[in-house]
Amino acid sequence: MNAAPADQIRLLDVQALDVRLQQLAHKRRSLPEHAEIESLNKDLTQLRDLLVAATTEESDCAREQTKAEQDVDQVRQRAARDQKRLDSGAVSSPKDLENLQREITSLAKRQGDLEDVVLEVMERRESAQERVAELTERVSSVQSKIDGATARRDASFEQLDGETATVTKERSVIAGTIPADLLKLYDKLREQQGGVGAARLYQRRCEGCRLELNITEVNDVKKASPDTVLRCENCRRILVRTSESGL
Repeated sequence: MNAAPADQIRLLDVQALDVRLQQLAHKRRSLPEHAEIESLNKDLTQLRDLLVAATTEESDCAREQTKAEQDVDQVRQRAARDQKRLDSGAVSSPKDLENLQREITSLAKRQGDLEDVVLEVMERRESAQERVAELTERVSSVQSKIDGATARRDASFEQLDGETATVTKERSVIAGTIPADLLKLYDKLREQQGGVGAARLYQRRCEGCRLELNITEVNDVKKASPDTVLRCENCRRILVRTSESGL
């Protein structure tokens, strides 16, 4: 393949822009905010699960407390009725009086036991409420950190995407001046060779594979026409000659 030396040199400009595009893409993928957001989201998921559990526990305690308080109230009302009946003198039979007094005593003990249950449930509910409040605050704090990291990431995206658009436009302009067959070969090699399709020959060394040409290869390059599109014998990339090739 033949191409004007100026076209071959412009290929190096395209290569430099492609390298810059690769760097920008890598930087976009490697922003520290990505790992930070991922880690924070894991923390947030765990905290939300804990918050759901704590909220459920608090709700269960609330229902349990309501039921225990209702039980206390029922016992209290029954004891009050029995005491009123006892105080009224309506019960005259000694046996009935004894049974009534025994029931009042039993109800008093039952009421005490149920009130202890209410206190125990209230303590558990208060503990659950404190846990809910703590986890709610932690969820809010982590979410705030995620929002901050997301904002920083998006700002970096905007900057990187803007530079990428500028470089892409510049590449398009330069690539448009290069013969189609040469550009096609370059793009093919770039895809095959890890993003580098053309390399400068600098001081007899290919800057693509970093290997120095042997004397035979140097002589072949010297004898080649300036229009000849050379390929590195080692890495097969397009080898572009410049005034610094050391020939």
